[in-house]
Amino acid sequence: MSAMANETPPEEELFFDVGYSQLNKKNEELCGDSIVVAESEDSLIVVCSDGLGSGVKASILASLTSKMASTMLQQGCTLEEVIETLAHTLPVCEVRGLAYSTFSILQIMRDGRAYLAEYDSPAAYYGNSRRLLCIPWRERVIGERVIREAYLKLTAGDWVCFVSDGVLHAGIGGIWNLGWGEERVGSFLMNVAGKNEDAVSTVDEVMALINKLYDGSPGDDVSVVFMRTRQPNRLSMLFGPPQDRASDKEVVARLMGSTGKRVVCGGTTANIVARELGKDLQVDLSSMDAKVPPTAFIDGIDLVSEGVLTVTYAIDKIRSGTRPHDLEYKRDGASRLAALLLRGDRIEIIVGRALNLAHQNPDVPLTLGVKNKVVEDLVRMLEQGGKIVTVDYY
Repeated sequence: MSAMANETPPEEELFFDVGYSQLNKKNEELCGDSIVVAESEDSLIVVCSDGLGSGVKASILASLTSKMASTMLQQGCTLEEVIETLAHTLPVCEVRGLAYSTFSILQIMRDGRAYLAEYDSPAAYYGNSRRLLCIPWRERVIGERVIREAYLKLTAGDWVCFVSDGVLHAGIGGIWNLGWGEERVGSFLMNVAGKNEDAVSTVDEVMALINKLYDGSPGDDVSVVFMRTRQPNRLSMLFGPPQDRASDKEVVARLMGSTGKRVVCGGTTANIVARELGKDLQVDLSSMDAKVPPTAFIDGIDLVSEGVLTVTYAIDKIRSGTRPHDLEYKRDGASRLAALLLRGDRIEIIVGRALNLAHQNPDVPLTLGVKNKVVEDLVRMLEQGGKIVTVDYY
C-alpha cells in the first residue's frame, strides 16, 4: 500500500489515498497481475495490468506493461503517446485472439482533473461515499486496439477502483455459478467505501471476502486498487520543551494555531502547554500500561503523552505494519500516538531542544538518550509511508 499527496493551494488541495493488494493464483509463486503507483511532478499515476494466463510469463508481460506506462507518464509523455505505444507494442495471442496483457490507467492532476483509460480489462468503478457514479466512457481505436477512455473531475470523497478478472470470478462454481460478478462487486464496494476512512482498510475488507469466496485457493490472480480523493488529514506534534524558555509562548501559539489534530509529547512540555493556555492538566490513570507511561488530558489537545519512551514505542508499532484501526481504540499512549500518525497525511513536528537530564543516564538505552535520533527515525518511517513531514526545532 502507498499514499500519495500533492502540493496545491489550500482552496484546491486534494490528497490521493491509494491502497492495493494482490492474491496469487493457487500453486503460483508469482502474480500474473502488476500494479504500479507513482508520482510525476504534476500528477498521481495508477496502472493495473493483467498478463494473459498466469505464472512467470503473465507476470513478465503485466510488469512490462505497467512499468512502461507509468515511466512514460512520469517522463512527461502524453496519454495518447503512452496508449499508442502500448497498443503497438503489446502482442495479441494468435490462437485465442486475446491481448497478451491488458491495462487500466488512471492519471490524476493536482486540481482533481483525471484521465481514465482501459484496454480489455474489467470496467473501473467510480463513486463517492456509498454511491456509484456513471463513467462517461468513449471508445477510440489506436493501433487496431479499441481503447475505452474517460475524463473525470474528482472532488473530495470521490473514489476509483480497479479490479482484475480474478475479482469478478471469485466464487465461481461455488457460492455463485458465474462468480461474484460486476454488480455484486459494485454493491460491496459502495458499502465498504462508505464506511472506511482510508483506502487500505477498504482494500483489506474486499480482499478478505475474495479470499473467502475462493475458499483460500484463488482460481485466478487477483488485484484490487482503490484510490480516494479527500482533504488531507493534518497533525501537529509538539515534542519536548524549547531550549529557550522565552519561546514557550511562541511554540504553544504555533501548536494551537494549527489545523487538524494536536499532540503534545513529554511531561514538561505538557506542563508548559497547560500553563500557557491556562488549562488544567489531568493524568489519565486508565491509560496505564506495563511499558508505556500514562497519557493526560488538556482541553484542546487530542493526545498528551510522555515523551521519548512513548514516541519510540509508537515508532515500533508503525514499523510493524499495524493498521491504524487496530490501534486507535487502545488506551495506551504509544498505540494512540501511532494511530494518529498513521491517519495523518501532512505532519508538522515541533521539536524542543531543551536537554532532559534523565536521558543522559547510562542505564537508559542509547535509542532513548538522543531525541534527535528518535525524531529522525520517526520522520523516516512516516515519509516511507508517503506522508509529508516538516520538522522545526526550538
